[in-house]
Amino acid sequence: MTIQEVEQARFKSPFYPRQAELDRLNRWHEWKGYSSADGFFDTTLEYFAIRNSTGVFDLTPMTKYRITGPDSLEFLNRLVTRDMRKIKPGRVAYAVWCDDEGQVIDDGTIFHLREGEYRLCSQERHMAWFQAAAIGMDVSIVDETHDIAALAIQGPTSFSILQKMNLDGLENLKMFGLTHFDFEGTELMVSRTGFTGDLGYEVWLSPDKAEAFWDALFAAGKFHGIRAMGTDALEQSRIEAGYIAAYIDFLPANVTVRSGRSRSPFELGLDWLVDFKKPNFNGRRALAKEKREGSTWRLVKLDIEGNKPAHHSYIYAKSGGRKKEVGFITTAAWSPVCKQNIAIGTVRTPHGKVGDKLLVEVFYQREMHWSRLMAEATVVDKPFWDPPRRRATPPGPY
Repeated sequence: MTIQEVEQARFKSPFYPRQAELDRLNRWHEWKGYSSADGFFDTTLEYFAIRNSTGVFDLTPMTKYRITGPDSLEFLNRLVTRDMRKIKPGRVAYAVWCDDEGQVIDDGTIFHLREGEYRLCSQERHMAWFQAAAIGMDVSIVDETHDIAALAIQGPTSFSILQKMNLDGLENLKMFGLTHFDFEGTELMVSRTGFTGDLGYEVWLSPDKAEAFWDALFAAGKFHGIRAMGTDALEQSRIEAGYIAAYIDFLPANVTVRSGRSRSPFELGLDWLVDFKKPNFNGRRALAKEKREGSTWRLVKLDIEGNKPAHHSYIYAKSGGRKKEVGFITTAAWSPVCKQNIAIGTVRTPHGKVGDKLLVEVFYQREMHWSRLMAEATVVDKPFWDPPRRRATPPGPY
């Protein structure tokens, strides 16, 4: 999108006036009707802000549903695969929800704001599915996307910056916790969540206080390396964290046309999110069958030799001196902080066990010349980037 198209976009974030002042690249895309920046100044510098100081990403376009009513917990427990009864007020849960065939429709975060009051956040819109799932239940589902402004504040100096804003008690907030503060007479919610795999927070507030909060945040972060960041820098960091993304690492089940193109939680490495001890939930029968009989696909994290990212590459297994195609790469990058050539992919079982050695077919171009190589890849089981500061409570000062 050009800056002219941005100005004509259907929705603009309440943070847009401040972002427009920083924009030097004029690279934007549409995110559910909103203008969202790919980057502002330099993607590399924005990425290193996440890892060395603090990067700030505009989350306002994220879909947000307020779920309340006597049956709100029953509704959520029926909707998602994990047991929401274990998520107490003041906590946040990562969750997935499936169709009747046990195939993932989407993933997201569920905030237990107060007793019986929840906020579900996701990349995609799901009101029709949620309303259908709520038939017969006393529950209210309200799309509050436009009513809540939100920022992701991520990086090693994020706590020090927010602490300068007099958010007393923030040092006690643990991962996947949330708390509330006052900001200029309105409620500011802060959660210790994020999509970067680093120390970080997300803040949620009224749109009419968005610019004032942005100004206060950047004033507090003046000497802590704070920088606005776009989607490109966020994408680099989420790959290092080993996080999956809809339409990249999996296709939502409700948009697929051909069978076999969607994935179950087991096939996405999310078996820890499926709780068969709780009451019935969408897809339970199909998932129980899959657990008994085994999955077709397996998500893998790969450490690949060399430094040529394996974008959209095929994955092969060695078999009797021959190469057998067993899967493909969905996401790939060279990690500057890990000094590794990393990727996320999907392979057919029984291939892809931790420690397996696979081959990845890599094509790369230099000076208009295409080259091909077969690089060895090792299946790993941990995130590529997972610093201790991510979990430290209280976080260390910077």
